[in-house]
Amino acid sequence: MTKPDILQVGPYPEWDQVPLEESFTLHRYFEAGDPDAYLNSVGERIRGIATRGELGASRAMIEACPNLEVVSVYGVGFDAVDLEACKDHGIRVTNTPDVLTNDVADLGIAMMLAQSRGMVGAETWVRDGSWQAKGLYPLKRRVWGRKAGVLGLGRIGFEVAKRLAGFDLDIAYSDISEKDYGQDWTFIADPVELAEHADFLFVTLAASTQTRHIVNRQVIDAVGPDGMIINISRASNIDEAALLDALESKRLGAAALDVFEGEPALNPRFLELDNVLLQPHHASGTIETRKAMGRLVRDNLSAHFAGRDLLTPVL
Repeated sequence: MTKPDILQVGPYPEWDQVPLEESFTLHRYFEAGDPDAYLNSVGERIRGIATRGELGASRAMIEACPNLEVVSVYGVGFDAVDLEACKDHGIRVTNTPDVLTNDVADLGIAMMLAQSRGMVGAETWVRDGSWQAKGLYPLKRRVWGRKAGVLGLGRIGFEVAKRLAGFDLDIAYSDISEKDYGQDWTFIADPVELAEHADFLFVTLAASTQTRHIVNRQVIDAVGPDGMIINISRASNIDEAALLDALESKRLGAAALDVFEGEPALNPRFLELDNVLLQPHHASGTIETRKAMGRLVRDNLSAHFAGRDLLTPVL
């Protein structure tokens, strides 16, 4: 039986690569010296695209594959996939939600704790001899008993809020509408009002054209010089230039970020700041979760080509 031809947009770990190659004929777009020429040579054979959330699939890529049927995204975010192009051509789209939710929430909480208590700097203080030479590490800010705002109470936002409750924080959230989860959390519809409430503002909403720069200068200033913004969603949800201005001027107390515009090439202004915790977009980066994500990518592709219902459809 002929295996379906799949355009592989980016590399995967060996534990995903091997079973993918067993089930599909893979065409490694990411290894092409001339991507356009490569698409011209293999495009008509491609029936599926296997991509990663940050790589997506552009309209040009989609339309270079006239027999394309399905795009399977390794990641929960699908904002880098041109959904309009997929709709225009009747192409199905899947992602890998749920399996990464708890790991992403865990890292968000860890980032809040690490940045608030200065844990990265404190380890350096020990290792470079400052503790012995200079004495006690400078005082930092507590976490427990303060106020948190969760911008986007979807799967990940809900798990973040659950974890925050363990620190006796006053929790509020913003979403399209009020959620009935049976929790004593305050609904605040307006992001600026949510930011005014929050000592810790977690950005956990899905990215779209509607949410681009939803965390703008007004929201950032509302968090204020004693507050912190934690982003475990997408970089586009924050106005990065406004964020950098606020961090440099101390109008915003601190930030903890796992995502950046143009990553991995960060704006060098970030590297000069001592009030921001920088992480390499690895919120889902555990062995267990990445294996589950890869399996779901394969299972969605297999389900499509077997004529079964998709497990986690986006379109």
